[in-house]
Amino acid sequence: MSEAVVTEGIRCMWMRGGTSKGGYFLADDLPAEQASRDAVLLHVMGSPDPRQIDGMGGADPLTSKVAVVRKSDRPGVDVDYLFLQVFVDQAIVTDGQNCGNILAGVGPFAIERGLVSANDGTTDVRIFMENTGQIATATVETPGGKVTYLGEARIDGVPGTSAPVPTVFEDTAGSSCGALLPSGNEVDIVDGVEVTLIDNGMPCVIIRAADFGITGQESPEELEADSELKQRLEAIRLKVGPMMNLGDVTEKSVPKMTFVSPARHGGAISTRTFIPHRCHKAIGVLGAVSVATACLLSKGPAAEIAEKGEGESRALSIEHPTGEFTVLATVGDDGSVQKAGVLRTARKLFDGQVF
Repeated sequence: MSEAVVTEGIRCMWMRGGTSKGGYFLADDLPAEQASRDAVLLHVMGSPDPRQIDGMGGADPLTSKVAVVRKSDRPGVDVDYLFLQVFVDQAIVTDGQNCGNILAGVGPFAIERGLVSANDGTTDVRIFMENTGQIATATVETPGGKVTYLGEARIDGVPGTSAPVPTVFEDTAGSSCGALLPSGNEVDIVDGVEVTLIDNGMPCVIIRAADFGITGQESPEELEADSELKQRLEAIRLKVGPMMNLGDVTEKSVPKMTFVSPARHGGAISTRTFIPHRCHKAIGVLGAVSVATACLLSKGPAAEIAEKGEGESRALSIEHPTGEFTVLATVGDDGSVQKAGVLRTARKLFDGQVF
């Protein structure tokens, strides 16, 4: 069935969302049955194959992603968005996480496909994230009632400038794990290493780089080449899966494993993140939100290193291998993060049929 559907062509828009890239589909244009849908998406991306040479994937987890979008029946919500991570070298399609980068393209896509009517100026698109049941509001530039991708907003990890897509998240704490701190602790000891297990939109394991004998300033290529480090990291990841209410995470793309170290370029903290087996050249949107939240805890690997700032509204610059990612956090009287927003950009790359 999937081969026949793909051969006939499926309507699709390819977009860059934040520092990721992938295919955006209307739900009605894909098979309704999950196994058939996943077979189609694996075929479209060219997985499993390290180069994804026979598909649209870019041989990297950041460019092997899918957004499935439908008009929402939920009160106060415009569209429902399901994120799917298509593995590069394994025949796996997973919905076990959100993706805040691909999210940046959902608002423009929804307007382009006629799911949301555009205003003259800017248009707010309320998006229900099916993966975790949370809502985000994206503000899309729509001069003259049409989406524009041209603008002066700049984000690290993407060359040039684009129209801004500011996005505010609601009720992200515990979105995948059931609680902001799923173990109930700010610090746990796993394999003799202090970790913070946290989920403020993305399940993350926060670890001091120094506890692994590294500076935290290494390039992704250096870290990926260290097989002993990766084995230690994966052993911890498998043990914390049940602790984070994620169960057996052997074939899951969460939790993300994030090394933290002191910031080197004036930011709050420096990071190196595995997603989960490749070292991210940047950092994911919701991963950055979870790291920023860990910085604001009373203790833990991030909290003890970070430059936290002061006041109710704080801008925490999360440094990563190719720049920084600023998280805008509103802090309550008890020190907890009440609201988190980010600035992303997106660009339409092509609109047509994929085979």
